[in-house]
Amino acid sequence: MLTKKQYQVLKVIDHYIKQHGYAPTYEEIANAIGVTAKGPITKYIKTLEEQGYLERMPNMARALRLKKALPELEQNGFPLVGKIAAGKPIMAFENIEHVDLNQHLAGRNKRYFLEVQGESMRDIGILPGDWVLIQAQQIANNNDIVVALVDGYEATLKRFRRDDSKTVSLIPENKEMQAMTFPADQVQIQGILVAQLRHY
Repeated sequence: MLTKKQYQVLKVIDHYIKQHGYAPTYEEIANAIGVTAKGPITKYIKTLEEQGYLERMPNMARALRLKKALPELEQNGFPLVGKIAAGKPIMAFENIEHVDLNQHLAGRNKRYFLEVQGESMRDIGILPGDWVLIQAQQIANNNDIVVALVDGYEATLKRFRRDDSKTVSLIPENKEMQAMTFPADQVQIQGILVAQLRHY
């Protein structure tokens, strides 16, 4: 599997050859991917040759060419093409990277999604229909947003607070609702919130 930088090198070479009919120099590749030295480019190209993506044409300058079609970097990812202002405007630009959701969201074991029902967490923007990504664990710190199992059968998403050694509170983020306090042995932590996903 290609790393992000290896993929960027391959993409620059492919694009340059299509535009000019010959390969870019190492310096041009370095500039295109934001690397200040040519040394890393030499390593990337050597690795790409060893993996069968590139080959050198003998007795030719700028002699690199692709041996096979440009691969997809990651089937489960999405392109990250820039930044967008939610406050003051910023200059739009395209700087295509690749966001691997497996790496950024589910890179650790024991993570799972739940679909939110109800509006108890609406004041912090967790709304019905949202998906929340939960890291399965049985320990939580104060103010963590947790999946808590109450009395062994009723699961709820709430902010966690340990009041003392005997009681814990599960706090909704909705000003119209009250915190619920339980004996500590009635509440089992199932996991903590690590990310949120919303479909429009």
